[in-house]
Amino acid sequence: TREGEAYDLAPKHMAMPMGWSGHFGFVCTPSHATYRNATEEGTFTVSYPRPDQVVVTSLTAAPRCEGIEHTPGLEELPTVPAESVDGIVLRDAYLVLECELERVIDGFGSASLMVGRIVAARVDRDALRASEVSDEELLRRVPLLAYLSPGRFAAIEESRSFPFPAGFER
Repeated sequence: TREGEAYDLAPKHMAMPMGWSGHFGFVCTPSHATYRNATEEGTFTVSYPRPDQVVVTSLTAAPRCEGIEHTPGLEELPTVPAESVDGIVLRDAYLVLECELERVIDGFGSASLMVGRIVAARVDRDALRASEVSDEELLRRVPLLAYLSPGRFAAIEESRSFPFPAGFER
C-alpha cells in the first residue's frame, strides 16, 4: 500500500480468494498501517513470495522504532512498481495481484476483513497451470509457500488429488 510518499509491504497469513468472481481478501486490524493505507488510498497489492523469499519478506513485518517513518527491511526487498494501481510488488513473486478496495467488514473482534476487486494479475510463466504439465510436476518445479500456525512455514512440493464425491461441483 502507499504510505505517504513511500510504500509499505506487510506479510499477511490470513489471505484468500473471495469466491470465484475476481475478489481477494485479507484479515487486518485498524491499528495496522496496511488497514489505514488501504482505506485511505483505495488500493492494495498482493505478492505471493517463493519459499526461498520467506526470510527477506518476513523482515518487512519488523516493528517500527519511534521516530522512524519507514518499514525496516523494506529497502532490502527487491520490488517493482505495480502496473495498474499505485503500489509496489515483490520482484520474482510467482503471483501478483493488484486490487481496488471494495469493502471493509469490521466486527471480528479486533480484526477486519479487507476485500478488493482484482484489477490486474500476473503469474510467472513457470507457475502457470497448463494442460501439458501435471499438477505434481508443477509443484515440483515451483513449490508453494504455506504458513503453518503457529509461526511455521512449509514449501509444498507434492500433493494428492482430493477425493471429492462423484458429481461434486463448487
